Amino acid sequence: MNCGLYVSNQITQQPAGRFSISLSKPMLTLLRNSARILKLGGLWLLALTSLLAPISAQTTEKAHGGVKQTEAVDFSQPLTIHWRYESSLTLNLTPAVDDERIYLPLAGGTIVSLMGASGQLNWRSEMGGELSASPVADQRGIYVATETGKPEGNARRATGALRSLGRDGGVTQWMRTLAMPLRGGLSLGNGKLFGGASDGKVYAFDSSNGEARWTYDYGAPFNSRPVVSGSRVFIGSEDGGLLALDEGTGKLLWRYRTKGAVRGAVANGNDIVFFGSGDGYIYALNATSGRLIWRKRTGAGVEVVVRAGDALLVASLDNFAYKFSLTGTRLWKQRLPGRISSQPLVTLRAALFMPFSSASGVVLDLRNGHQINLLPTGEEIATSASPVAVGEVVLLTTEHGLLAFTQPRAASLPK
Repeated sequence: MNCGLYVSNQITQQPAGRFSISLSKPMLTLLRNSARILKLGGLWLLALTSLLAPISAQTTEKAHGGVKQTEAVDFSQPLTIHWRYESSLTLNLTPAVDDERIYLPLAGGTIVSLMGASGQLNWRSEMGGELSASPVADQRGIYVATETGKPEGNARRATGALRSLGRDGGVTQWMRTLAMPLRGGLSLGNGKLFGGASDGKVYAFDSSNGEARWTYDYGAPFNSRPVVSGSRVFIGSEDGGLLALDEGTGKLLWRYRTKGAVRGAVANGNDIVFFGSGDGYIYALNATSGRLIWRKRTGAGVEVVVRAGDALLVASLDNFAYKFSLTGTRLWKQRLPGRISSQPLVTLRAALFMPFSSASGVVLDLRNGHQINLLPTGEEIATSASPVAVGEVVLLTTEHGLLAFTQPRAASLPK
């Protein structure tokens, strides 16, 4: 094959069966250039690896922005209390988790870091004021929103704050003051931290240093958790609106108005967003245009709509849980012992709900809605904090602390 380069080489035999290769000047030049290319290629690959690492981390954060499913827990098997953390300062805020740890929000602006597997205390951080939104965590740290009280009289002062705490010691890495506190919950996605405030502003911050990326001023207050999906951020407002914002710039892409407050997070699926409203309806909208695809009525306000495989789990405030197809067909309906305002913990085959005023978490079979398990809490459930999981450990917030459930260890086989 003629590649446009002619190379003349000679191979001569030497004593003791050795060979000497005599290369022409063009061939030597080619080899030197190849070595340089390989060296530069190695540097390029190293640089590419360093670039891909943050992208991978951002992808993980994006996945943490939605409702996570856990496959490490088998809800059809008995679960018992493995450890507990006692405190009378728990809140209606969902703990944050990472791969190993849980971060429990407490009254007085306090966060407690515990190992999920053992309940061992890692650290306790007291920031003052009160926590105003459910925190969120990644492998760098935990992100916390607080409030410091209302301004007195006509005085104007900032009452909200957002900070990042280090994962290992709970030390503040950065902090930003806000005019009004963030509400609902915080979300991570694409290297940014998102939240909606009680003064109607939506914020995006760089999660690594707290620098503001953009602010959108809507006007009506927010009390929900933003959800990042692709190039869009979805967030519900207290005036019944669902907003779609450009993830990179904060520009309003569209708004859909319902007749009740939108406090639950949206669920995503194939360029469709699903959400519930205080008006008792479940809505399915085109994610690009905001056009209504379908809506279905339940018996009361809806704050819970989550994906469960190729279907939707829905809970209304009249104590009913539902399963709908993605096209709006109701597949089953099940009455629970109390109303549901927290997100269920979903696995491939089951979902754990935390009904208000009941004394147990209730596990429903996703195939038919039948109850297949109970997780007794020993007291009435009086918090809207959602159940979470760290590996094989299921964690429930109660009025008096945190309960960690796992499957009992199998008895040792006789020798």
